[in-house]
Amino acid sequence: MTTDAARGFASLAVHAGQEADAATGAVIPPVHFSTTYAQDGIGGLRQGYEYGRSGNPTRTALQEQLAAIEGGSHAFSFASGLAAEDTLLRAALSPGDEVLLGNDVYGGTYRLLSRVLGPWGVRLRTVDMSDEDAVRAAVSERAPRLLWVETPSNPLLRVTDIAGLAALGREAGALVVVDNTFATPALQQPLALGADVVVHSTTKYLGGHSDVVGGALVLSEAHRGGPLADEIGFLQYAVGAVSGPLDAWLTTRGIKTLAVRMQRHSENAASVAAFLQGHERVARVYYPGLVQHPGHYLAARQMSGFGGIVSVALKSQEAARRFAESTQLFQLAESLGGVESLVNYPDAMTHASVRGTDAAVPVEVVRLSVGIEDIADLLDDLAQALAA
Repeated sequence: MTTDAARGFASLAVHAGQEADAATGAVIPPVHFSTTYAQDGIGGLRQGYEYGRSGNPTRTALQEQLAAIEGGSHAFSFASGLAAEDTLLRAALSPGDEVLLGNDVYGGTYRLLSRVLGPWGVRLRTVDMSDEDAVRAAVSERAPRLLWVETPSNPLLRVTDIAGLAALGREAGALVVVDNTFATPALQQPLALGADVVVHSTTKYLGGHSDVVGGALVLSEAHRGGPLADEIGFLQYAVGAVSGPLDAWLTTRGIKTLAVRMQRHSENAASVAAFLQGHERVARVYYPGLVQHPGHYLAARQMSGFGGIVSVALKSQEAARRFAESTQLFQLAESLGGVESLVNYPDAMTHASVRGTDAAVPVEVVRLSVGIEDIADLLDDLAQALAA
């Protein structure tokens, strides 16, 4: 089978960039560990490869796979999600430019903008991205260079209208970036809805097994061969925060099962959310699959499933911390998106860097990354932890 025969998402995830090895017929392409490549005379590069930082066949295969599953023109693979974000921001911004950011976002993104790029001269404003009127007012007040969207957001799972903000961004001349880490392209296609760039921490659902760190950028067709793609490609090479060959290969392997994993993650998360919604010790459940969620109907329109993250507010900070420390099958750890279930207390863990800012997470909130285990075991674990 060739990649040309793969059209549906699950087929592209398995086959894009994964042609059988030409020399041996190996169905799984080899991992290319070489740091340098023999040249046919000075400047005579074989298929464009010269040095591991500028290009590697295993990384190329991953980038083709990423572009295919997101419906983009080109993808770039990096050593981490933050390396991908940093490269995009350097490529798109100059000192004095402004980023309009959601007020519920991954703490590392806020930290990168405020503490790393802020001293360089990049300005930052925050707004509730799920409130399109508030975003429109903020853009009218002062047009940003870049609109940065997380949907569903981290960790309160707010849902933003991608198509609406993409149109708003075009009118204002702003670049619209969507962090698609929580939904993944299996459930949501931001580029098809008008976004310019998709960002991923491939560490999460794309890798899917909590064994590889990585990040990615995918550009829309509107940027094919354009200055943004050229600048990102230059910085990927010049700064060098690229994914190594084994990391690229592990990410590719994870993506091949993304469709089936996201289906199971979503099914389990829906059951967890329903269980928590009716529990007497729970103050609020954040999950877009619940009809009570303010973004439920928007999520149902722009997503094919509601994802594997459920956040829950207990009735006090003390109760939230005790709950997070009392689960057994849900392991207390950073990160998310692996096949195993994790519990996280954002205020003191993933979002500790935004304490005291307008992006701070309520101290009663616990975030659950719902894995693919048997749902009965997961519900029993949550029940005993709530009893604690």
